[in-house]
Amino acid sequence: MVVTRKQVMQALAGVVDPEQGRDIARLGMIHDLDVAGDAVSFTVRVKDARAPFAEEVEEASRRAVHGALGEHLIVTVKVEPEKLSPGAKGAIKTGVQHLIAVASGKGGVGKSTVAVNLATALARQGYAVGLVDTDIYGPSIPTMFGLAGGKPRVSDQRKILPLEKHGVKLLSMGFLVDPSQAVIWRGPMVSSAVRQFLGDTEWGALDYLILDLPPGTGDIQLTIVQTVALTGAVIVSTPQQVALADARKGVSMFNNVNVPVLGIVENMAYFTPPDLPDRTYYLFGQGGARRLAEELDVPFLGEIPLEQAVRESGDDGTPVVVARPDSAAAQAFAAVAARVAEQVARRTAGQPPTQSVEILYR
Repeated sequence: MVVTRKQVMQALAGVVDPEQGRDIARLGMIHDLDVAGDAVSFTVRVKDARAPFAEEVEEASRRAVHGALGEHLIVTVKVEPEKLSPGAKGAIKTGVQHLIAVASGKGGVGKSTVAVNLATALARQGYAVGLVDTDIYGPSIPTMFGLAGGKPRVSDQRKILPLEKHGVKLLSMGFLVDPSQAVIWRGPMVSSAVRQFLGDTEWGALDYLILDLPPGTGDIQLTIVQTVALTGAVIVSTPQQVALADARKGVSMFNNVNVPVLGIVENMAYFTPPDLPDRTYYLFGQGGARRLAEELDVPFLGEIPLEQAVRESGDDGTPVVVARPDSAAAQAFAAVAARVAEQVARRTAGQPPTQSVEILYR
């Protein structure tokens, strides 16, 4: 039997860190995974090399692989403490394990809706999650979480304390300004605010910090890749060609700054009338984002149907994965969240850590 990297990752999902209550694959602790014939090797990076789990994980990992894939395999396991990458000049450390950018090439494709429900679905799946709204000019997170008028506090250490709802820590410019007033700032002021959101906030020990980016490929996107080391990016598009053309540019931007694209989500993929459940209407075209993902050789993370419940839950301040967990849209968001976590685990196991980048202008 030919052993694959995916099979090894599935086997290692049986090794659970008792302190964190999750397996080492989901926690992104597996690095440098290599499979060559009957030889399997990988590194497990632990937070505390003196903890009992650090002494047990090597043998537990070996047993898990042998038990799932056969005793004949030669399994080499190395255990080492977590490493901090140096990053670019001026980069900041957040203490967050995985930073995921949710981006789109153009507005109106439901990017914030995807970011909100992705973050909430991950929290409901047991992860510690934060969500930061980096769209300074058009923040929507306060409305979509029912926290309009909410104000974050400041700790004794002069750190911003994010608000929290549905198990997600939240920060947005919408919490800091009068919602009836426009933010009329030039680029440097916007970049400074984003850096403060990421570096001067008490996020705590998060598994995921989701960054809801504004549309396009401008100042904020460049500020983020210079400021933090993104684990990867999720691109949101609708099926029609005008959106896909801009989604392609989003993928290209992240490739140019060496940020892995975890996949593409097709939002508003189809509509099924509640009174005609056997009918499916592809209002914006069919399968466009899936075909783009295949063309660009990036994962396709799933289709989100167009449902009235998604709009209503966003306006009412409760994400649809909480308000209507049995709806088709909520189940689709949950599946997308699980696939994102899977892609992060694969990306962590197979690729070196992303570093923040230094962008030089000429």
